[in-house]
Amino acid sequence: MAELDTSGGGKHKGGKVRSKKASTRVDLTAMVDLAFLLITFFMLTTTLSKPKAMDLAMPDKEEHNDDQLAVAASRSMTLLLGANNKVEWFIGEPGKSQPTTDNYGKDGLRKTLIEKGKEIQQSTGKYMVVLIKPSDKSTYKNVVDTIDEMNITGVQSYAIVDILPAELELLKRDGNY
Repeated sequence: MAELDTSGGGKHKGGKVRSKKASTRVDLTAMVDLAFLLITFFMLTTTLSKPKAMDLAMPDKEEHNDDQLAVAASRSMTLLLGANNKVEWFIGEPGKSQPTTDNYGKDGLRKTLIEKGKEIQQSTGKYMVVLIKPSDKSTYKNVVDTIDEMNITGVQSYAIVDILPAELELLKRDGNY
């Protein structure tokens, strides 16, 4: 509330008569209360950032489905996720083609996926199938980054499968395990 201070302002000296100056003082308590009420209201009613989730279809562990999709080795690309944020990839079967070490990102794995996907599409007329094989030394972030690259590059068919001992030897040989 606003108040007017109409006090005399002290003793009069010298007989001069001065006019009284009204001093105003505004009480801001109500405004501060309203500000805190509004802050509390907006904090409680706002939606915080929603967690982003990626849809990933995983098979049931209890069902042993022996019906596997036969894919030609010439159109399958294998990604071996190793240590130190490195990924090795090869097309075909392990041991028959020399694996290439790459990194994640637009100049690494993304560029490779786009180029090899186009090459396989042109040579076979079918889409590339990517097998993602994380090792014990790879991180969860590596798997998520790889799946993100699959979605960004538009790879239609990919699977996360167990890494084979021969593929672990490739990682160890190249210093990525």
